[in-house]
Amino acid sequence: MRKTKNVIFELSRPGRIGYSLPKSDVPKTDFKAKLPEHLVRKQPAELPEISELQLMRHYTNLSQDNFGVENGFYPLGSCTMKYNPKINEVTARLDGFANIHPYQPLETVQGALQLMHELQENLAVITGMDGVSLQPAAGAHGEWTGLMMVRAYHEKNGDLQRTKVFVPDSAHGTNPSSAHIAGFDVVSIPSTAEGLVDLEALRNAVDDQTAALMLTNPNTLGLFERDIVQIAEIIHGAGGLLYYDGANLNAILSKTTPGTMGFDIVHLNLHKTFSTPHGGGGPGAGPVGVKAFLKEFLPIPRVEMTEAGYVLNSNHPASIGPVKGYYGNFGVLVRAYTYIRTMGPVGLRKVSESAVLHANYLRKLLENDFDTPYPVICKHEFVLSGNRQKKFGVRTLDMAKRLLDYGYYAPTVYFPLIVEEALMIEPTETESKETLDDFANALIAIAREAAESPETVTQAPHHTSVRRLDEVRAARVIKVKY
Repeated sequence: MRKTKNVIFELSRPGRIGYSLPKSDVPKTDFKAKLPEHLVRKQPAELPEISELQLMRHYTNLSQDNFGVENGFYPLGSCTMKYNPKINEVTARLDGFANIHPYQPLETVQGALQLMHELQENLAVITGMDGVSLQPAAGAHGEWTGLMMVRAYHEKNGDLQRTKVFVPDSAHGTNPSSAHIAGFDVVSIPSTAEGLVDLEALRNAVDDQTAALMLTNPNTLGLFERDIVQIAEIIHGAGGLLYYDGANLNAILSKTTPGTMGFDIVHLNLHKTFSTPHGGGGPGAGPVGVKAFLKEFLPIPRVEMTEAGYVLNSNHPASIGPVKGYYGNFGVLVRAYTYIRTMGPVGLRKVSESAVLHANYLRKLLENDFDTPYPVICKHEFVLSGNRQKKFGVRTLDMAKRLLDYGYYAPTVYFPLIVEEALMIEPTETESKETLDDFANALIAIAREAAESPETVTQAPHHTSVRRLDEVRAARVIKVKY
């Protein structure tokens, strides 16, 4: 049977139905008389009229175009696309977690509150922090929450002039965005030729307006910021706070902690390090942790343990207030808690060791066929450059699309921005040596095609259900409804 690529509205035919209900014995009511006029539709909703079978075929066919970690290798740099163990789903579906309601009396949800309290404590140990909030709904939301605590801290100290947040030029794009939304002025700090924070530039930039430095360690190039102690001294010496973006925490689990490095605030991405689903926009979770001197600013209500049991305490006057309703995205928290308890400290250490080993193994396999801007031992991810292939008229974008023909999702491309024709690759700890070998062979074959048959690469993909999209038009001409 030929598969169509119609949108579901194009399959609609007047009068066709996908359901059959018994005749209602409930008296009809004029609902328009019961509702405010502005809530009543002037025209019926234009819903598609199709059969149940058409509906099932349509969405099943669309689902076969999806790609995820259970379909194949997903080396998306800086995203930690590790396998999500199915035991996480088992625990998240337990009745005592899946079927509770946020308005229930606290004495009836003590198990849920205990899980949250223990998860807070576990994350505090893992990050070297003294207090944790589970409320933020995503990594960027965690960033904003952390920055609002930075603002509250400086305001309490009367340092209203501290408006500058420093961000390395290799940072995630959410860092400057979150700082801007939180009301700060963003100042970029350049990297050295080695891909690390330029200490002299940082020293020259700090002043009495310094609010914070946002930093990922290892950084987005997959390199450990070996000068982190000096960086902390520079920021703290200027009266600022050191903020840890937890995007790359997968590289240092049970090896060291952000707290040990001198960070004051962290946010975590549970969908990266702690194996909760990459939700395609939600639900997610981006817990924030702080050192003791910042605990008073954490969001409320807070899960606390008392002699009478677990409670939600909002009696913290200096708090920045609630940042998410109810318990946060609780199902995601259950999954992360399950992962941490399953792995334990020794297992988490092995996670980081394997992630770093896999990245370095793959980097060595590829270094002869691609430019390597930073040819040193990396942590959990590394960055290649497609500059060498440009002389054949082939760009990184072309090679990424050609990878789809080999059955792989493409790495992150053109990021970090400081690397020309960047390919950022993160294999994670959950892949086998055979998968890494096969992926490397595919990239090496594409590099060879770029030299010998460039049109094969520049016209790729050849075997996907949808080929090249007009990405510029898609970004600029937004059409979100039929």
